[in-house]
Amino acid sequence: MNTIFRDFLHAVSKYGLVLFIFLLGVQNLMAVNGSDLWLSNHTSKRITVLGTLKTAMLQLAAKELSNGWQGRENASFKFVIKKDNSLKPDGFKLDSTSIQSNSELGILYGVYDFLRRQQTNEPIQNIVSNPSYELRILNHWDNPDGSVERGYAGRSIFWRGGGTQLSVTEDDRLLWQKYARANASIGINGSVLNNVNANPQALSAEFLQRTCAIAKELRPYGIKVYLSINFSSPAALGMLKTSDPLNPEVIGWWKSKVKEVYQLIPDFGGFLVKANSEGLPGPQDFGRTHADGANMLADALKPFGGIVMWRAFVYSPSDKDRAKQAYNEFMPLDGMFRDNVIVQVKNGPIDFQPREPFSPLFGALKKTSVMPELQITQEYLGHSLQLVFLAPMWEECLQSDTYQAGSGSTVAKCTDGSLFNQKHTAIAGVANTGLDTDWCGNTFAQSNWYAFGRLAWDNNLKSEQIAMEWLQQTFNPDQATSKNITAKSWQKSFLTPVCQMILQSRETAVNYSMPLGLHHIFSAYEHYGPGPWYAPTRVRKDWTPPYYHQADSLGIGFDRSSKGSDAVSQYQEPLRSKLEPVETCPENLLLWFHHIPWNYRMKNGQIFWDELCRKYDEGVNGVRGFQKTWDQVQPYVDSERFQEVQSMLRRHTRDAQIWKDGCILYFQQFSNLPIPNDVERPIYDLNVLLKKNMLIP
Repeated sequence: MNTIFRDFLHAVSKYGLVLFIFLLGVQNLMAVNGSDLWLSNHTSKRITVLGTLKTAMLQLAAKELSNGWQGRENASFKFVIKKDNSLKPDGFKLDSTSIQSNSELGILYGVYDFLRRQQTNEPIQNIVSNPSYELRILNHWDNPDGSVERGYAGRSIFWRGGGTQLSVTEDDRLLWQKYARANASIGINGSVLNNVNANPQALSAEFLQRTCAIAKELRPYGIKVYLSINFSSPAALGMLKTSDPLNPEVIGWWKSKVKEVYQLIPDFGGFLVKANSEGLPGPQDFGRTHADGANMLADALKPFGGIVMWRAFVYSPSDKDRAKQAYNEFMPLDGMFRDNVIVQVKNGPIDFQPREPFSPLFGALKKTSVMPELQITQEYLGHSLQLVFLAPMWEECLQSDTYQAGSGSTVAKCTDGSLFNQKHTAIAGVANTGLDTDWCGNTFAQSNWYAFGRLAWDNNLKSEQIAMEWLQQTFNPDQATSKNITAKSWQKSFLTPVCQMILQSRETAVNYSMPLGLHHIFSAYEHYGPGPWYAPTRVRKDWTPPYYHQADSLGIGFDRSSKGSDAVSQYQEPLRSKLEPVETCPENLLLWFHHIPWNYRMKNGQIFWDELCRKYDEGVNGVRGFQKTWDQVQPYVDSERFQEVQSMLRRHTRDAQIWKDGCILYFQQFSNLPIPNDVERPIYDLNVLLKKNMLIP
């Protein structure tokens, strides 16, 4: 269905036809239902773009500039392409009347940056902008049948099944173009189109034809396509007897398949691989190493300029501490990977938790290209039902000091080529997009897609700047419910308080769910809501919350000090010595590295149990504060999005209360201590919460 027509029907069903026609209109509807993301239409002024515009990309850049120009009426503007050693291939220079770059794509990126600066009133004079990472890639966990693993915004924008469902419609093309434009506007230049838990059919001829059609629509915006592959594809798809990466027939099959892909898609980016993890096949099934498997694929891709992104998310039930396994498996292989292999490492050692220390692999793999993997979709942070802005979490990770090359060796510098010689630099984000009208499940979830792109381009950006940019491009005074809203009053009464709200949202989520270093204590159902009690006898231990919180009558927390699992030894000095003693370990990671007595005295003088209760209480009160903030900005925002967010925050508050009550009452069974008098009493009974599944109405 055509996107505009779908939005029309949505509006008719929600508001009624007469109200839709006479009060909103198609353009205004699209501006307020979230479908335009941060690229809302504005009344532009006339501008003349000078220079030769013979190519499609330069024509696209000129069109974008003309459609969004907010500067002087009848201004003249120049695109300049010339060699400049101070610029990377995608980089650009800006001044008030021109954009200069080494490439056409750099000109397009420069246009989007210029327009962003106009909208946010940032200076546009002597700007030099280079991307932190060469490859800035979205990972879509989309399945061939159209479902999306950990997706909370509807079905896949790429897939809807096999057979006739693989045919490409005009609506598909328009949707992919809009997706590509949004990505290009924030500097994203690659998309992995299918789930890392890959179906071998992703490499079948019919699926490759649709992949080719997607690539055609993304290409004008500078975006390459990649595919996740199943390591057993030679046996599953090619009918070979084995998928051993050192078997000559297997090597030949992959070379032939890669050639087939590049004949269809000459600028194909390469493969993403999840192997020997969570039951998926891999080279270890044949007595081979991760390097053996990755290098075999890399050799097949090398003649065409393709890369392999090999995920380091590996764990098995045999190790006593899941957090150590990726480091233990990959460190012995440092320097053994081909130069077109990048090891893709999740930001933390476990799995996208609300707070984790950074993965110790960052900086430790000095002879191997390493790329951070962040999660934009909110698998562990409230799905699309809670307002959580993730830039502060990612900033915290990227700016963490690994000390691997001395003080100042941040995760950002360890992965962007600043410290170590990497043939390729890259960063990945697990996407949160779907067929929902607003793309992401709710308006504020769009901010995380935006934030990933901006941090991928500049890994030193501050969360506050990203938040302010996104808010100013997504909301504006012209959309306000009340009339005669001035820009000054909108900034004071909407922009400032809402910016503070979203900047606090991640810490608030940590507080009401897993404060002080708690992790992975979710409900058994889809990682939503509390489940510290979940421990069926037949489920492997590292899939149950008690494995992680280890609460008993003495205390709580996973001992990863030298007296416990010794995961602390995987970190470089002096960080290792800071994390080892309880006294110097950061309090927001205490339970990650230590088993803490219930009566342990915190730095503020409170015993640990009281501090834990107060953190949970602080988290719930934080979400209630968000409700008050949002209610107060009602005159400054359009009615549709106001009501959407207001309803979401009501659900958010209820669920935060469940988190608090469930965890405090459950852990109180071990501490046998009273809830502090200044903490609001629980309103739910534990026995009720033990039976409750939060995602079932």
